[in-house]
Amino acid sequence: MNGLHIIADLYNLPENRLLISAKALAKRCVLACEAAELTVLGEHFYQFAGIDALQVGGATGAVVLAESHLAIHTWPERGEATLDIYVCNVTADNTRKAERLYAELLAALKPGDVMMQRVLRGNALPLAAAL
Repeated sequence: MNGLHIIADLYNLPENRLLISAKALAKRCVLACEAAELTVLGEHFYQFAGIDALQVGGATGAVVLAESHLAIHTWPERGEATLDIYVCNVTADNTRKAERLYAELLAALKPGDVMMQRVLRGNALPLAAAL
């Protein structure tokens, strides 16, 4: 379970089809995962209806990876999105792949401001300590 978990809140996003179209968001997320050389196992995205005739709805979705996952949620009415990227290091150190996926999504969404945390997951504890 060792790996890098990137958690980011994106603010001041410019108007972008990715914020309002689950279909466009899914396609871009899958392409970003593939560009980062991660193994896509499946994806599920959902389009929210707008609150009223003047406001479009956001989108939410997840890409399941052999190496773990990407989750994204958008709020176009606020110009915001959240990202959750977790990439495990089972057979190799996949830190660079997690960072590339993050960079690909930032380039696509173009936030004005970001609050991000990198969490190194999994300690190499002895098996006896886990029992």
